[in-house]
Amino acid sequence: MVRALSIRYEEMSLAATIQYPPAANCQGDRKLPLVVITHGFVGNRIGVDRLFVQAARELAEQGNLVLRFDFAGCGESEGNYGEHGLDSMIEQTRTVLDYALGLDIVDPTRVTLLGHSLGGAVALLTAARDRRVKSLVLWSAVGYPFNDIVRIVGRRTYDEAVTKGAADYLGYSLTPSFFDSLLNHQPFQETQKFSGDVLLVHGTGDEVIPVDYTFLLEKTFWLRGEGRCEKAVIFQANHTYSNGEHKRELFKATAEWLGGLEQRQQEWLHWSI
Repeated sequence: MVRALSIRYEEMSLAATIQYPPAANCQGDRKLPLVVITHGFVGNRIGVDRLFVQAARELAEQGNLVLRFDFAGCGESEGNYGEHGLDSMIEQTRTVLDYALGLDIVDPTRVTLLGHSLGGAVALLTAARDRRVKSLVLWSAVGYPFNDIVRIVGRRTYDEAVTKGAADYLGYSLTPSFFDSLLNHQPFQETQKFSGDVLLVHGTGDEVIPVDYTFLLEKTFWLRGEGRCEKAVIFQANHTYSNGEHKRELFKATAEWLGGLEQRQQEWLHWSI
């Protein structure tokens, strides 16, 4: 079952969609693991080539409650995206978590943020600040928000935003404060603040965000005193996993990791008892 809804953030409504597992997984008092999807730069909760729609279906079939939403100014959400920087995106994600964890069927001990591209950086930065996030899945995550986004939009767009107060990029009006917020956050330096398990996925054919970032992230996550980190590198996959076979590999790696995560948690519980 799929349900569309609006989540209030400050004075704006964020458009969201919840994907429920098959009815058999929702019977009785069984609490469901939650996966919240955060999309990338000027993206939306549908995703390129319906990436997030298909991901939500696949993960829901595995027994997860999946919530995907549009950041302010994207998709069907209210607001101007270019006026809302990374700090706002983090707070929007936390607001979505507030809503999701208010649902009776959600298990608060099994909360995963799944972020793609810039949404991967948002997911990591949110997890570093919010203990309710227990695990992370990062798909082709941005490593250097300012440098990566300026490279995508072009230096001329950035210079125009700084000199004129705003610049158009694909119909989005990007402000200097938006770029300043990107400059103020360094995801690689935040990995030590998150103690949960992490899955990193990246394609070797990604021409937008270098696959090298995933190897660097893996190293920084492994320097932590606790929490596991695993990675899956998909040969020739592009930034949005547009090829059908690459999508299947992406979903399979993610679903199997989430399933194994639940098993490891149960084993740890039995061991601690």
